Amino acid sequence: MTAPRTARALARETLTREILDAARARLVSDGPAALSLRAVARDVGMVSSAVYRYVPSRDALLTALLVECYDELGTAVEAAEAAVARDDLPGRWLAACRALRAWCVERPGDFALLYGTPVPGYAAPQDTVEPATRVVRALVRVVADSWADSGDPAPAPASGGDASALVAPALAYVSARGLVGVDAPPEAVVRTLMAWTTLFGTVSFELFGHLHRTVADYADWYDAVALRVGADAGVVPRSATR
Repeated sequence: MTAPRTARALARETLTREILDAARARLVSDGPAALSLRAVARDVGMVSSAVYRYVPSRDALLTALLVECYDELGTAVEAAEAAVARDDLPGRWLAACRALRAWCVERPGDFALLYGTPVPGYAAPQDTVEPATRVVRALVRVVADSWADSGDPAPAPASGGDASALVAPALAYVSARGLVGVDAPPEAVVRTLMAWTTLFGTVSFELFGHLHRTVADYADWYDAVALRVGADAGVVPRSATR
C-alpha cells in the first residue's frame, strides 16, 4: 500500500504545478528563448530565490516543460488512434494526425517549445527522448499493421537507392521497442519518417503564419497532407486522396 502523502509533499506538488503552469503561460507571451525563472516567480507570487527550491535552474524548468508537453501530445495522439477500430487503418491514421494538429493549434506556446527555434544554450537531455517520440511511435504502429497486411506497402522509387543505411537508427529504435520486426521494410520506415516531419512541418507553417493567403482552409489543407503522406506510407488507399 502506498503511504499517504504528507501536507508538505502536497504543498510542494501544488507549488510545482503552479510554477509549471505559469511557465507555460510565459511560453505564449514571451516565447521559449525568453523564459525567465524570475518572471515565473513573479507570476506565482514568489521571490526568485524561492523558486529554486522547486526548480533548480532554467534548464531544469525547460526539461520539465518538454517532458510534460511531449507526454500530453503523445497521450492525445495515442488516445485518438486507439479509439478507432483496429482494422480501419486509414481511420486510425487520420485520427492520430488530426489529434496531433488539434493539440498543437490549441497550444501554440507549447508547440513553439517543442518544435520551434531551439533555445540558445539549452540542450535537451536524454530523458526527453522517450516522450518526444511517442507521436512517431503511434504512427509507426499504424504503418506496421499495414506492413503485416501487405508486406511492403511503400516500394522505393527506382532511383531512390538503398534506404537501409539511411534509417538504420530509426529502424533499430522502433524494433527494440517491439513496434516492428527486425525484417521491417526500410522504405516503409523512410515513408513514416517523411510523414512525421511533413505533418509537423505543416502545423509549423500554419502556426507561424507561412500559409497565410496560401490555402483556403488550414484544417482541410492539413487533412489533405495527412492523407497523401499516409498513402505514401501505404496506410491510406490512393483513391482516398483524389
